[in-house]
Amino acid sequence: MKPLRNRSYKRSNEKTYERKIETDTNELLLSADLTTNLKQIKKDIGNSPDIVIREFKLGSKPCIQVAAVYIDSLSDKYMVSDFIMRSLMYGTADSAYKTMSSNKSVFDFIKDNSLTIGEIKVIKNWNELLLSLLSGNTLILIDGWPEAISNSTKGGESRAVTEPTTQIVIRGPKESFNESLNTNISLIRRRIKSPNLWLEMMKIGDVTQTDVAILYIKGIAKDNLVEEVKQRLHTIKTDGILESGNIEAFIEDKTFTVFPTIYNTERPDAVAGNLLEGRIAILVNGTPFVLIVPTIFAQFFQVPSDYYDRYDIATFLRVLRYIGFIISLVFPALYIALITFHQGMIPAPLLITLAASREGVPFPAVVEALLMEFSFEVLREAGIRMPRAVGQAVSIVGALILGQAAVQAGIVSPAMVIVVAITGISSFSTPSYDLAIAARLIRFSLMLLAAFLGLLGVMLGLIAIIAHLSSLRSFGAPYLTPFAPFILADQKDALLRFPLWSLLTRPRFIGTNNRNRTQSPFVSNKNSLKDDGNEKS
Repeated sequence: MKPLRNRSYKRSNEKTYERKIETDTNELLLSADLTTNLKQIKKDIGNSPDIVIREFKLGSKPCIQVAAVYIDSLSDKYMVSDFIMRSLMYGTADSAYKTMSSNKSVFDFIKDNSLTIGEIKVIKNWNELLLSLLSGNTLILIDGWPEAISNSTKGGESRAVTEPTTQIVIRGPKESFNESLNTNISLIRRRIKSPNLWLEMMKIGDVTQTDVAILYIKGIAKDNLVEEVKQRLHTIKTDGILESGNIEAFIEDKTFTVFPTIYNTERPDAVAGNLLEGRIAILVNGTPFVLIVPTIFAQFFQVPSDYYDRYDIATFLRVLRYIGFIISLVFPALYIALITFHQGMIPAPLLITLAASREGVPFPAVVEALLMEFSFEVLREAGIRMPRAVGQAVSIVGALILGQAAVQAGIVSPAMVIVVAITGISSFSTPSYDLAIAARLIRFSLMLLAAFLGLLGVMLGLIAIIAHLSSLRSFGAPYLTPFAPFILADQKDALLRFPLWSLLTRPRFIGTNNRNRTQSPFVSNKNSLKDDGNEKS
């Protein structure tokens, strides 16, 4: 992936204020004059009304002018009041400042002894000061010293941890990520209490300066995979990152494909499970969806409840999802091909019934299918966009009324309504919304191929899809593994789900540093039960 061309921005009012310029980096430094710094902050933020500047004095004879600066909508006002203002104005005696001979000693005393906040940082650079202020931190500036103290007081309104809305399970945790990056990281750390869970932060977006975090387990995740993820993230040069989908568009291996090559989830337990397999999680501030790399095709049919239920139940449900995906992909195309070209393959009683139902229909089967599929997609999209209180009812009632009216009017046949209904229901069995959309797009292409070439066209389309899937990669991992290339050891958690005690190794396609995942206690427990039984007897 080629890095984008860097953009440079130049201030037009750079000479209106006296600033010292660092010779080696050409970065603007703070002024020693408190009034100049406060004026410049107001100027750069555009005199925003939510900027709070609290000026006060410390000590006496001489008094030391100090200012606390924060943004009211981004900072926690209670932290500012209790841990900064109270500590500076009431926690330090005047006599402590009388013994100090310079402003630097006052600055060091405040930094080392006065503040009771958990995290502080000394800032010398002007751009770093503005970034810290806009991140919700509180700045302490002292007259006569060209440095500032940044106090971590990030706050503001955030959504509480609620149940997932897109990946619902019957059995399992009911927590989901929210838009707070710190909250999302805490939800993962609560599940993986290991010092090997490493976190790296970076800021992406020249304007938005969005916080992006990389999470992986040191010793399990492959080192070259971690470096590849970092390199792709560092090459992103854009004005803003507003959601993890923006990151996905920049770092995915192949852009021109309808199949998703990066997995996203809003469930902390799903992220924890993927981290334990050697994958890497990418978290973006401001979105509840976390990216997981590398990604394979089989991963989109796995849900967290597969690992909480019994293996036989999980295997049945997973196979059912694969069947539902295949039905949603090819069922209308097969119907069109059989009705149009291959009537001899249909049993005679069924063919008579279908012919009777199609009597009087003015359109060929492909036009019927396209008309009904397009109407179904419009109803589904309308149900999503409409208010939740009426969206589901309108979509269901609209589908029933539309289908019945179309049949009674003789525009479509009842069999076509049944085919479209079964296809739509099957598409909802796919756990991943991105993969379900891919199937919906490909379905129209297969329908057109079936209308022109019959079953031959359907088979050619399926061969092209499989060839395309075989060519895809996700951070070096073949998209169709463990099916192509075939890996026998990884078949235990692909189409089927073997018992957890039999999943002894991590997936081989990821290339983890440590492939051993667990040791099966089944044989040892069985033997110990036999021994206990012999002793009792």
